[in-house]
This record gives sequence, structure tokens and C-alpha cells, in this order.
Amino acid sequence: MNEVMIEGVILSAGVAALVGAAGTFGVFALARRRAAVAAVLAPLVVVLAVAAGVYASVRAMFLSDKDSATVLLLLAATVPVALAVGLVLAVRVWRMAATAAAAQAEHGRDLEIEAGRREMVAWVSHDLRTPLAAVRVLAEALEDGVGDRAGTVRRIQAENHRMSGMVDDLLALSRLQSPALVLRRQPVDLRDLVSDAVAATRPLADARGVRITGSDDGEAAVASVDASETSRAIGNLLVNAVRHTPSGGTVTVTARIAGSAVVAVHDECGGIPEAELERVFDAGWRGTRARTPEREDGPEPGGAGLGLAIVRGVAEAHGGSATIRNAGRGCVAELRLPLA
Repeated sequence: MNEVMIEGVILSAGVAALVGAAGTFGVFALARRRAAVAAVLAPLVVVLAVAAGVYASVRAMFLSDKDSATVLLLLAATVPVALAVGLVLAVRVWRMAATAAAAQAEHGRDLEIEAGRREMVAWVSHDLRTPLAAVRVLAEALEDGVGDRAGTVRRIQAENHRMSGMVDDLLALSRLQSPALVLRRQPVDLRDLVSDAVAATRPLADARGVRITGSDDGEAAVASVDASETSRAIGNLLVNAVRHTPSGGTVTVTARIAGSAVVAVHDECGGIPEAELERVFDAGWRGTRARTPEREDGPEPGGAGLGLAIVRGVAEAHGGSATIRNAGRGCVAELRLPLA
């Protein structure tokens, strides 16, 4: 009898070890792809290993079928408990994985934003050198009495205005990227903001010989936005379109409802290479000469290349988006904002 018991124990231990090893291998293999599912099955593997060992021992001891069934029934009763423990572990694993992924994504975003800020500051610093050098030279000429005094003063004022615009853009973009940004949202008809932006941009358009047109189907395009920030974004889109449309060209701006409130600006810039479309809204991007046509009086003085970056910043701050695509003789830039 003792020999039978010893053989039963050895058989039980062997079967339990074999089943447990196979289950463990399976759980580890599954954990590489589905960690939560593996967490659910892990306690069940323990129960199955014990059940297999006990059943092997029972059979080796030649117990009756009734006794064997009773033992197996007791072991089966532990399966729901094992599954419940596994579910608790799975939830814990899923939460830990989600927390780790969120932390990693946030760290990646922080690094990307910091790199963008460093690059942006480098671009602006570089671009500020040109007007600063011009002001210095013009001031020296004014001091030496060289050239037309009134013309020199006007050029100094123009360069000063250019530098002020760069600094304003830099501050605006920095504010939009700040976690402390607070938007003063209110229902606004985007057609009113478009009308104001067109009026503000028309002098530049007239000076360049560019016509600005708009279409109004009579339907209000009301969005929940910060009017000041949104006006700046629409103005930047219009100024960018006018500056890159050749003399005699047309810029068309519309405001409509298409799932969200949409402001679309269609220019005649000649198009943007497909490989560069994704970079248009990056800070400092100016693109190729295909998007900077020559003027008879020379190329348009460039800013710090932050105008479209501000547009994207305004859109994302509102939970919207800014996109651009080639269409016809130019591009269509769209600012999408949430409805009121």
C-alpha cells in the first residue's frame, strides 16, 4: 500500500509539473502580445496544474469513480476564483501599461516641444540679425548725413516694424504652447472674423496687385472660439496667401459649416511639393521658391516663419485642426474649429 501511495505522489507531482510547465510557457508566450490576457490565464494555469496532479494521484490510488468525481468537482469550483483573480491582475496590468504609455507619450511630447522651441528661438535669433544690421547701417548713414534723411527714417521704421512683428509672433506662439493658456470661448460667427481679416489684409493685397474675394451662402458659421486668437489665425492665413500669390492673382476666403466650422483660404501660389506639405505649419518653414514668387521690386521681406505655426497652435488649442492641400493653381488652407 505504501508503494502505491509513493507511486501516486510521484505521478501526481510529475503530472502537475508537466501541466504547470506547459501552461507557464504558454502564458509567457502570450504575454509578449497580450499581457492582460496572460494575466487572466496565469492563476488558471496554477489551478489546472494542481487539478491534473490530484486527478493523476486519485486514479493511481484506485479510488472509486464517485470519489474521483467529488475531487474533480471540488477542484472545478476553484476555477471561477482563479479567473476572478486573473481579471483583477489583468486590470492592474492594463492600468500600469496605460499609465506607462501615457507617461512615455507625454515625455516624448515634452521633448518634441522643447526641441521645437529651441529651434524656433534659433530661427528667430537668426532672422532678427538682418533687420538689426539694417537699422545699424541706416543709423550710421543718418549720423553721417549720407543719403535721403526722410527715406532713411522710413526704412528704419520699416525694419523696426518688421522686428516687432517677429517678436509678437514669437510671443504668440509661446503663449499658445503654454499649459497655462486659457481661451475666452464664446459663440462667434466666423463670417464676421473673416470680414474683419479681409479688411485688415486688403492694403497689403492692393499693394501687391492681388484681389481678395469671398463667398457667403447666407448660412451662419458659428463656432465656440476665442475671437481674438481666431482672428489672428485667419489673418495669418490671408496674409500668407496674399504674399505668395503673384500680382494679378486672386485669393478666395470662405466660412462654412462642414461637420465643423471651417475657414478656407484658396490662393494661387503655384502649389507646394507634396513632400513639403506636412511641413508647412512647422515653425520657421518657408518652403521652396515655387511658393515665394519674385516681385518686380524684389522679393517680399520674410518674417520669422511663424505665421502658419500660430494658425496650427490656435486650431489645436481649440480642439480643431489646420490643414493645407494643393488645388487648382495654388493651395487651399483650412482652419477647422468646433461648433458652438
